Amino acid sequence: MAQQERGLRTRRQVLEAAAEVFAELGYGASTISEIISRAGVTKGALYFHFTSKEELLQTVLDEQVRDFAVPERPSKLQEWADLGMLLAHRTFRDPLLRAGVRLSADSHIRERMVKGPWNSWITLSTGLLEQARARGELLPHVDPVETATFTLQSWVGVQLVVQASEGPEAMEARVATLFRHVLPAIAVPAVLVALDVSHDRGARIAVEMEYEPTAV
Repeated sequence: MAQQERGLRTRRQVLEAAAEVFAELGYGASTISEIISRAGVTKGALYFHFTSKEELLQTVLDEQVRDFAVPERPSKLQEWADLGMLLAHRTFRDPLLRAGVRLSADSHIRERMVKGPWNSWITLSTGLLEQARARGELLPHVDPVETATFTLQSWVGVQLVVQASEGPEAMEARVATLFRHVLPAIAVPAVLVALDVSHDRGARIAVEMEYEPTAV
């Protein structure tokens, strides 16, 4: 069991090192040697878990969304907003998500983003919006798939503009603004008034989920 746990830790260590290198250098300029150095493991340890740089790339993309969740709330629409706010908070803090920001700018990899993590985000969002609709939280005209797709596309646009012109610290405030514009168009008034999309919402959720310590 201890050996298995060490193996899982090593795998994660290598994966996060690869994500950090991809985020800094881009995929094309990244090398296995740099990833090994960053991870502090042997070449054999890396190749035990991953057969190539290509497999590392695919795993970084696949695991951006895997197990990403938010605490259950009385309102499914709040859960949906929380998903976006937590993602905004963690985008430039989590190495895999940070790598996704850099990789999304690569035209050769963008198609994988569309078919991989971006499609997974749409699926996850659609599920929450469908639950919200079943509970009577959405206005009658709202299509969950259309709303999830539009919001993801808008979210990616916010990310790209923030990265290019404002810096990571603006991400949460800009995503909060996005939700303040979207939610009145989809939520019934009684639900809308109770929704929290303040700019520090993602940070509070991260503490709640023990991703980060409580500020002293």
